[in-house]
Amino acid sequence: MKFGWLSELDARERRTFFAAFGGLGLDSMDTTIYALVMPTLLALAIVTKAQAGVLASLSLIGMGIGGWLAGSLADRYGRVRMLQITIVWVAVFTAATALMHEFWGLAFVRAMQGLGYGGEAAVGGVLVSEVVASHMRGRVAAAVQSGYAVGNAVSVAVLPLIFYLAPDAVAWRIAFAVGVLPALFVWFIRRFVPEPELFVVAEHKRLREAQRSQFWQIFAKPHLRTTLIAAIMSTGIFGGAYTMITWLPTYLRTALNLSVTSTSGYLAVNIFGSLVGPLAFGWLADRIGRRYSFMAFLALQALNVATYTLVPIGATTTVVLGFFLGAFQGGLASGMMPTFSELFPTGLRGSGQGFCLSGGRGFAAVVPSIVGLLVANMSLGGAMASGALCSYVVAFAAALALPEKSGVELSEVD
Repeated sequence: MKFGWLSELDARERRTFFAAFGGLGLDSMDTTIYALVMPTLLALAIVTKAQAGVLASLSLIGMGIGGWLAGSLADRYGRVRMLQITIVWVAVFTAATALMHEFWGLAFVRAMQGLGYGGEAAVGGVLVSEVVASHMRGRVAAAVQSGYAVGNAVSVAVLPLIFYLAPDAVAWRIAFAVGVLPALFVWFIRRFVPEPELFVVAEHKRLREAQRSQFWQIFAKPHLRTTLIAAIMSTGIFGGAYTMITWLPTYLRTALNLSVTSTSGYLAVNIFGSLVGPLAFGWLADRIGRRYSFMAFLALQALNVATYTLVPIGATTTVVLGFFLGAFQGGLASGMMPTFSELFPTGLRGSGQGFCLSGGRGFAAVVPSIVGLLVANMSLGGAMASGALCSYVVAFAAALALPEKSGVELSEVD
């Protein structure tokens, strides 16, 4: 895989890419801490398995609300401003988690953290899509999702060290306290990243004409069908993805009996796949189109998940499948950023992508909770497979009906 496209970006495009990439990476570092410390919270009896599923669902609900809210506000006040606010929001509520002592406190800060993360992901995707040239939009916007893998890798690398230096009862709090650090990244964005010219021109036009797009217009007749199709596909993709992300560390430790350090090693391979997958999806989507790329990745991921959770496999196979699990998962998530931006006009782009991208997270929020409930009557692997595979079927059906606007000039969408 060549990285030549990075050198083809001009200075403004490159700074914008790194702003979105870094923001998502730092926020993902904060959000993935939950999944990594969940076995410890279960062992300390701070939460039950059912409550662990509820915490995951609350985060996803927060992401759904936050994505639409932040996207709508970005249509009114600007992409860059909202990106800064959401990054700080995630950092503050991650650090606040270290002060919690029981389930209800964790539930509140988890929901608030999800609110900010959903907003950051939606706004960052719109920002990059509006700045980068149309023929490179798929690759560059999809590559932003690789920031998730980088942030996840930082969490996986730091966690064993924290648990080595401190007892479990203290280590999990330290891990969350470190989550305040991403707030420092806002300085880079304030100094080096301007608003997209496309947004500025559209905003000036609306002010001259005394008109302003309203967020509910994405449900009006010209946009309703597109909104529903994109939201359903997003729901299926995230339903499968968050089933695996939420329960994978616990599955590795309880079903495969791996230690914390061994689990981190297996997750490292999965994270590397999450880094490669978006790059592969972006390259493919710019060549064969968004729709066929989604269909291919969904089919391959469903096969991978079924093998991973339902078939007896050895350690080597677990590692190999873990790589592809991360690759397909990361690729699917990354492809929604440029795809949804191409479906809506500038005045509705933040709201439309925010609802479809992060709203899908909210609609999929029930899936991890259902998995937690299913564990009472079946194995964890079987419960994970049930939740993920049903979600991928829904996403595949929606992808069949997805409008194909690969590489369209965004000014032409207005």
